[in-house]
Amino acid sequence: MRKFTTLLMCLMLFGTLLAGCGGNKNNAANSPANDPAVNSGGNSNNSAPEQSAEEDITQKKITIKVHYPLPDETTLRDQEDDKIARFQAKYPNVTIVKDDWQYSVNEIGVKMASNEAPTFYNTWATEANFLVERGWVADITDLWNNWEYKDQINPVLQNQFIVDGKVFGVTQNGYITSTVVNKKLLEAKGLTMPSLDWTWDDMYNVAKDVADPKKGISGIAPMGKGNEAGWNWTNFLFEAGGEIETTVDGKVTAVFNSEAGVKALDFYKKLRWEANAIPQDWALGWGDAISSFQQGRTAMVIAGAFDVIQAALNEGGMKPEDVVAYPMPAAEAGGKHYGILGGNYLVINPNATKDEQEMAFRYITFDYFTDDALKSVEDTIQARKAEGKYFIPTPLEYFSEDSDYAKKIQAIYDKYDNVYKYDPDLFGLLEGKPEAQYGTQDFYATMSNVVQESFSKKGTDSKQQLDVAAKFVQENYFDKIEVK
Repeated sequence: MRKFTTLLMCLMLFGTLLAGCGGNKNNAANSPANDPAVNSGGNSNNSAPEQSAEEDITQKKITIKVHYPLPDETTLRDQEDDKIARFQAKYPNVTIVKDDWQYSVNEIGVKMASNEAPTFYNTWATEANFLVERGWVADITDLWNNWEYKDQINPVLQNQFIVDGKVFGVTQNGYITSTVVNKKLLEAKGLTMPSLDWTWDDMYNVAKDVADPKKGISGIAPMGKGNEAGWNWTNFLFEAGGEIETTVDGKVTAVFNSEAGVKALDFYKKLRWEANAIPQDWALGWGDAISSFQQGRTAMVIAGAFDVIQAALNEGGMKPEDVVAYPMPAAEAGGKHYGILGGNYLVINPNATKDEQEMAFRYITFDYFTDDALKSVEDTIQARKAEGKYFIPTPLEYFSEDSDYAKKIQAIYDKYDNVYKYDPDLFGLLEGKPEAQYGTQDFYATMSNVVQESFSKKGTDSKQQLDVAAKFVQENYFDKIEVK
């Protein structure tokens, strides 16, 4: 979601000097972090092969158009400007043009056809096959293979942009959709916190018992408008064992109108009509749901954990001990805690020259795995402590959990009491399931209408609703997709 990435981007930008911006999911956790790490000269720690004057890319006049934050994102712009200055100090031969265009499915084709797309741009995990098949992203496999840090990148995230063994993008950050619980509201009702290895029944019971409609407090606030409503619901489809689509012999087929889909939609209706656990004004967008949580008006919200905790602690004045990140509940005991695996990626324009593509890659990776980035993390933690605020790590970083860099980051976190700490048991239960690769946003939009109908009309037939939705998605979107 666009707002998700904006907040998550702030963390990564603050934490690792990465640039980016999360629009829907646009630079969600920062921006192109960059490490001049293509083996010919990115990072000061990297060694470059000897080159002739004609081949030395640092001696060529090169212009790249970089992905830049939006005008109202002043902090991010300041940080990106700092990065640009540092990059040009190392590469004075490079002219940088700022471009604040944010990726849009409806605009990317026009941008490419008119040759107006930036040298690199931010996009989402759902877009890999879509962009690759249309030739709108460059194959950066050679640049990737020559990068000394490639083996320390988080494989769960990076694999989303590896297609047929070729690399088409660099991960910035990611998330697995979670449920965040307001412990204080449960305690006020005399309830104990459920196990992290919880189920739909546990979620239902907590939501029902905490809800206090007369006081304007809901047990859970599922998103009810915008594409995010379909996005929230899809987690339950996955937990019930369902899928959005199948791809056979080049044909994409909608399959979410399955028994699992019916089970997931019926659960939503139970929360609404039996438990009376969702907000009376249920038409909440992403920001509305997060705001409801930070204001103490709902006990549970479904999103990337970072976004919710960041808002609750640093904007809502809540305490770390009162905000607990849970995996999504399993449909039944022993089931998988599936949450949608999403992320933000920087991809390079295939219309750029080879020199422009290489310099864009160096810019993208300029701050990855650097000592400067580590210092920035610590400086940010200290600054937030001085402001009486908390530093919230993202559960999924661009670097692998077992990398040397991850150990260095953790050592910094351990030094401060204003760094939010997730329950260690959480990470063993999180089960990320990638979003569908074709027509995902169209599917989300269609399911948002189904969710709204389910919340506004009692007694609707779930199977019929899903059959109608599947037929609409199939005829209007999936039938028009050609999988090569």
